[in-house]
Formats: sequence, structure tokens, C-alpha cells
Amino acid sequence: MCNENQTDVKEFLLLGFPSLYNIKYYLFSLVLFLYISIINVNVLFIILVKISAQLKLPMYFFLQNLALADIFLTTNVIPKMLQIVFWDVVSIPFFECMAQFYFHSVAGIVECFLLSVMSYDRYLAICFPLHYFVIMDFKFQLQLAICSWFLAFLVMIFEMFFIWDLQFCGFNTINHFFCDYGPLLQLSCSDTLVLETVVLIITSHETTIETVFILSTYFCIVRSIMGISTTTGKKKAFSTCTSHLTVVCICFGSIIAIYVSPSGKKTFSMNKIFSLLYTVVTPLLNPIIYSLKNQEIRKTIRKRLNQLRQILRND
Repeated sequence: MCNENQTDVKEFLLLGFPSLYNIKYYLFSLVLFLYISIINVNVLFIILVKISAQLKLPMYFFLQNLALADIFLTTNVIPKMLQIVFWDVVSIPFFECMAQFYFHSVAGIVECFLLSVMSYDRYLAICFPLHYFVIMDFKFQLQLAICSWFLAFLVMIFEMFFIWDLQFCGFNTINHFFCDYGPLLQLSCSDTLVLETVVLIITSHETTIETVFILSTYFCIVRSIMGISTTTGKKKAFSTCTSHLTVVCICFGSIIAIYVSPSGKKTFSMNKIFSLLYTVVTPLLNPIIYSLKNQEIRKTIRKRLNQLRQILRND
């Protein structure tokens, strides 16, 4: 509870990167370039899948949703981060701070759910190829995608019941570039034991269940691939999974480092580095990894580029 001589906080000050004054314009340019690249790459990926008949497959539908979640995640954080880099310290109203934390968390949970759904999609495609398109029809794809988004919003609504009760008295400087769970918790003058317990239970159980599910599907996938008689068939089957596994390792590794590992062992600098990886680097890498490692997407990109060249030549 706040003492009598303290006032409730109506806004927060985001401290951002206080030790980078000499290079802040370079950092601003870099972050702006990365943000524009994230938006362009993910939007182009969504459009490419939409207009290409070769990519009308369940995996690419889920990749569209993953790209949308990446755009949602970065747009929620990076514009405010750019203000912080340019102005050094930026104020954010209490309600906007809570909204930023809520939607950032929703986007992260959606990504985890979608990666789990995509592992199930690969499991069906490799282990039950004859029944794959019967099971994974568009109606089922849509249900899985909607459930991923709906459950993410629902989980965070439950957590926000506890976070909304936090009291912030007097001191209002957040040593971060956005309103994240750890900095808000350390700034609060409330008893956070119940909240920390609830969030730890939800986050650890969610991450554990999703990790076990993904590992189980890939155990079945590997066992099924090993039964393929030809080396070419094995390589082709493995190639459809490597990009997904790469993104899973980056995404889940970042989340575990930020939210599941003990907060007492991390400095503010480490937390910012992991958060930068998760909010800036990962959304840019996801479509690139899938594009570079997927032969269908590479062929489609080359085909569209050739069509564009022909149009330009004719003009």
C-alpha cells in the first residue's frame, strides 16, 4: 500500500538505454531500419502466400498468422522505443503502459501456440500423409488459428486481473524500453508474491506443455522419417522441419530467458538484450528462415521476381 505522503503513479518514465548517448542517432537509425524491414518482410510474406497457388497449404496459412503476430508484437513496442532512443527518456500514461504490456504478452503467447500448432501440422504431414488433407482442411486450420489467438487473449485477461491490482507509489521510472512484466514488478510497492506465483505457474506450465508437445511430435516425426527407404526422401522430410525447429529454439529460448528463469540472476542489461532479441531480431528472422530453408517459397519468390522483371521490360 502507498504511504500517506506518497501519490499514486499516473504515468511512467521509460529509461531505455541511458548509457548510449554518444551513439543514440546510430541506434535510432538501426532500430528504424529493422522495424521497416520487419514490416516489409512480413507483409510481403503474407501477400506472397495469399497470391501464390503453390503456397495454398496449411503450413503457410499458419506462417501467415505467425507473420501477423510478429507485426503485432513489434508495432506495439518499437515506435515507443524509437522515441526513447531519440529523446533519452519518454513518459507513458499508466493505461497505455498496461495496454502495451498486455498486447505484447498476447503476441508472444500467440507465437508459442502457433509454433505448437505447426509442429502438429508437420506431424500429420509426415506421419499420416494419406490422411493429411482430410484432417487438416481449411475449417480445421481456421479453428486452430482462432483458438491460438483467443486463448492468448484469455490467458492474459486472467493475468491482468492480478497485475491491475498492483500499486505504484511515487517512484515511476522503468529501467526498460517498454512496459514489461519484470520492471513493473520491481517498481510496484504492493506484495507481489501471489502475482509472481500465478505468473510463474502459468508461464512454466504453458512453456512446459508446449515444449513437451513439440518434442513428442518430433519424436514421432523422426521415427517415421527413419522408416523412409530412400535417402532423398529422408532429406526432403527433414528439410520441411529444420526451419520450424530453428524458429522454435529462438522463440522459446528467448521466452525462457526473459520470463521463466529466476529474475534475481539477471541484470537490467541482460533483460534488455533478451527483450531486444525477442521483439526486434526474432520477428525479422522468422520469415527469412522459412524463406531460405523452404524450396517452395524460394521457387515462388523467383517466379514473382521474373514476372516483375518482364513487366518492367515491357514498360
